[in-house]
Amino acid sequence: MFPVRRCSSLIQRDLTALCLSSLGSAQKQPASGKHALSPRSIHAGSRCGEFCTGPRELHTSRSSQSLPGQRKPQYTPGCVVVLEKVRHGAATVHSLSKNRRRWRSTHQPRACQMGSSSVRFFSSLAQSLSSAPLEHMHTDAEECEPELADPEALLRQCEEVLRKRPPRPNREFIRTRTNAAHDPQIRVMQWNILAQALGEGKDSFVRCPMEALVWSERKYLILEEILTYRPDIVCLQEVDHYYDTFQPVMSSLGYQSSFCPKPCSPCLDVCGNNGPDGCALFFSRERFRLLHVNHLRLSAMALKTNQVAVVATLQCQVTGRVFCVAVTHLKARSGWETFRGAQGANLLQQLKAILSAQQDEDVPLFVCGDFNAEPGEEVYRRFMNSPLGLDSAYRTLSAAEPSYTTWKIRPSGESCTTLDYVWFSRHGFSVDGVLSMPSEEQIGPDRLPSYHYPSDHLSLVCDFSFIQEPHRLM
Repeated sequence: MFPVRRCSSLIQRDLTALCLSSLGSAQKQPASGKHALSPRSIHAGSRCGEFCTGPRELHTSRSSQSLPGQRKPQYTPGCVVVLEKVRHGAATVHSLSKNRRRWRSTHQPRACQMGSSSVRFFSSLAQSLSSAPLEHMHTDAEECEPELADPEALLRQCEEVLRKRPPRPNREFIRTRTNAAHDPQIRVMQWNILAQALGEGKDSFVRCPMEALVWSERKYLILEEILTYRPDIVCLQEVDHYYDTFQPVMSSLGYQSSFCPKPCSPCLDVCGNNGPDGCALFFSRERFRLLHVNHLRLSAMALKTNQVAVVATLQCQVTGRVFCVAVTHLKARSGWETFRGAQGANLLQQLKAILSAQQDEDVPLFVCGDFNAEPGEEVYRRFMNSPLGLDSAYRTLSAAEPSYTTWKIRPSGESCTTLDYVWFSRHGFSVDGVLSMPSEEQIGPDRLPSYHYPSDHLSLVCDFSFIQEPHRLM
């Protein structure tokens, strides 16, 4: 028997709303052998003070739980599906062109409907954490702020569901000798979480059992990783369950978010897919205020490509400092090094234009992403030598990048390499610590993904502090 973890509960006064929202599916599905939210796990919760109370790292143990399975909506090329959004007050049209496999959405948001916000939130959350996604959820973070869930209680629920799986690798933080004490730290997480459609349908992880990839449990592993480290900013790639899972659940944890799908996602080639994958950016509403957000489509050699980026301009609620954070995912595959270099150059050019438009000079920047490039590649050199003054967080603490950020076995062979990075402005931030990589023994002989880790990429977690500006000390 594996060690037991912790997990989630919801606010007691909303128990009735949650039970009512789950009643329909509970009557249709037998309880045995399925994952279902249990009222017994619900107790009073409180708001999370992410940056002011308690330790950031939680050492966890685990237990078991099940969720009811429902059929996934399937996006099929050539079809047009119209969904009337009554609960969320919006009408949405999805269309897929046979010629270009392009997923498009036209959304006409309206004001939040009157009524109980608790009912709306827990109805969404219950369905989000059940095994099947909602047909569509297109609620912008700025429109309706739900009741906040207790993150420690939600962590316990994750551990309850995952109790039959081995625990995730234990990872420690590598700290600098002198941590800044004058400003609150900013914790940033970078992670390619592996699109569900690609993991089940295209990526061919030959040593990973399909049972380890089932979404009804894998999503809890992803959420458990985020809840364990409590980042203030979360940058994700290969997100194909944004609207039905990550946006509502992360919003309930106090995050505001923005999502940019790939124009022609490979997920759409997979039968039973959940829509296109893309990049998603989440940030704490309590820590930061959103000033502006840009969705970028990257170019290479004057041609528009299938790769995207999300860039948000944020203001720290404590210090008033303004900074930008970008999340991206560059072209994969060997032999495309020059193409990735061109994409990186285009991204740097667009970031420079965004920074130049800011009122303050020298606005600092984070750039997080799966660059699909090893440290010797052209795109890595472009970022290291950029006039934006960027450096890699992991490199600054150990004089070299990690030996690997992804480790997988495919029919073509075993791949153990470094592809993921957290870049930061040297003039704006100092690195206070980074999360270490698990050892080969912890990862295991079957590599990633696995029963104990949900993606073929490891998360990168870094703590930063603002560098004090001379004029702010006067």
